[in-house]
Amino acid sequence: MWLVLKSIYRKIFPGSTEYLKKELRKCKSVLDLGCGYNSPIQYCKIPFSVGVELFEPYLEESKRKGIHNQYLKADIREIEFKPKSFDAVLAIEVLEHLQKEEGLDLIKKMEKWAKKKIVITTPNGYLWQADADDNPLQKHQSGWSAKELEELGFKVLGFNGWKKFRGYAASIKYKPKLFWTIISDLTQKITYYYPEWAFQLFAVKEIKNGKN
Repeated sequence: MWLVLKSIYRKIFPGSTEYLKKELRKCKSVLDLGCGYNSPIQYCKIPFSVGVELFEPYLEESKRKGIHNQYLKADIREIEFKPKSFDAVLAIEVLEHLQKEEGLDLIKKMEKWAKKKIVITTPNGYLWQADADDNPLQKHQSGWSAKELEELGFKVLGFNGWKKFRGYAASIKYKPKLFWTIISDLTQKITYYYPEWAFQLFAVKEIKNGKN
């Protein structure tokens, strides 16, 4: 019964993973940069994907789960691929772990590597986060706004509801948490269209006719 209710709830209040599924529906190959150990791409029906991760424990856990077809242990700031190597290139909760200039450079590379689109998710603005899981790469180095991404040519949507309801690691700030989670999800009906008010940004840039 609980699973049925959860399924109905998610149809009413879809999360960013549901929108990622839609964006990748016509993509046959995906590059997942900084894939971590639990990438949402596992819920998308992708014929071929490559996961790139520098932190060994995350890489091994993702391999154990069999999320990607191929893996590369590499620094995403230094790795290179041939132009138009993948239908889509993803940076899911990655940009905030880079310095701003590093992030801008990565976006340029993503545009070069993608045939169809690039997808980025990141917190709305700077969100403090220290090292986690004994992984220094988890520290947040920068913050990104909806306006910045829109100026770079992205269509930006807002997820996880109103920014003020959530804090560290997107956790609900107030109690009882179930009640405020529902309130947060309700506000997403607005923040979806006004991402500058949202906690999380979901940005897509289409690559048309081989050009961004």
